[in-house]
Parts: sequence; structure tokens; C-alpha cells
Amino acid sequence: MDIKIKNATLSLIQGDITLQETDAVVNAANTRLAGGAGVDGAIHATGGPSIMAECRKIGGCPTGQAVITAGGNLKARFVIHTVGPVYQGGGSGEAAQLKSAYLESLKLASARGLKSLAFPAISTGVYAYPLEEAARIALMTVMDYIGEHSDLELVRFVLFSRKMYDIFAGELKKLIQQPEQ
Repeated sequence: MDIKIKNATLSLIQGDITLQETDAVVNAANTRLAGGAGVDGAIHATGGPSIMAECRKIGGCPTGQAVITAGGNLKARFVIHTVGPVYQGGGSGEAAQLKSAYLESLKLASARGLKSLAFPAISTGVYAYPLEEAARIALMTVMDYIGEHSDLELVRFVLFSRKMYDIFAGELKKLIQQPEQ
């Protein structure tokens, strides 16, 4: 599913983020940048040890922030590592932290002159963020950003399961049907 926002395309696909040929892929990392399960493990496994070597030099990344490394053996030239919140019921600032993780990744891509970026569904795996709310925050943040910044040409959400894709697609349909305010 693709939509145009100014000169950018926002795209949703079901697939494997490690196979994306975008300028950068976004990694749902932990604060220690230590590798892990899910998206993080897949990116490190496919990208090879050079990504971990760069992560060790960086040392860590606070929740809601983002850092960048080379892409190693990935098709993407770069990996933007961002840390989403662990969901604790929604009353501990998780929504603001999740929005920040997406926004800081977008800002870092822009600062590096990147034109295309692939995101996973940050914090929705072992960090247990509810999918519908996470999708809405992710999509709204990206839509607002690319509506105001003309440098990014493609922002793709690469969603691992059909269920995740369907939820993101449903939330996107709701957002594009809302009247402008």
C-alpha cells in the first residue's frame, strides 16, 4: 500500500527488513546496542559483525534517540539504530518515547542526506507495545515529518507478519480519511 505525501511516498509492505534496498534500514535496538532478538537479531545476523563493532564504539543509545552505523552486508548502506520504549501500560511516557524514536530516526536520515528509509514496527515485539496504538503513532509521525520536509523521497514500513501489515494498513486508511485540521 503506497500513498503520496507532497513529493514523498509512504509505503507499507509485508516482508523482511534485512532485504530492503533503501539508503538505510531502521533497527529496533536496545539501549546497550548489544544485539538481541527479532528485528535487531536479524539485522545483525544478516549485516555481519562490522555493525556490532560500530555499535560497541558508539556504546549505547537512550530510549527515544537514534544513532547510525554502516550497513555491513545489508543491501542498505546504513543502519539507523533507535530504541523504542518497553510498554508498561501507557502511563509512563511510552507514546512520547515511541514518537521520538521515529522522529529522531527521520531527522538522522535527513541530516545524512538519505532519500529512502525502511522502518520496522518499533517496540511491538518483545517490548510489547500494542500494535494499533504503535501503528498510529508511527504513521502519524512519519506523515507529519514528510509533509514538512522535502528531502526524504521514500519511507517504507516493512512489516514482518500479515497481521502486522493489516493493522498498519487499517490505521493508515483511518488517518488518510480524517479531514485536515
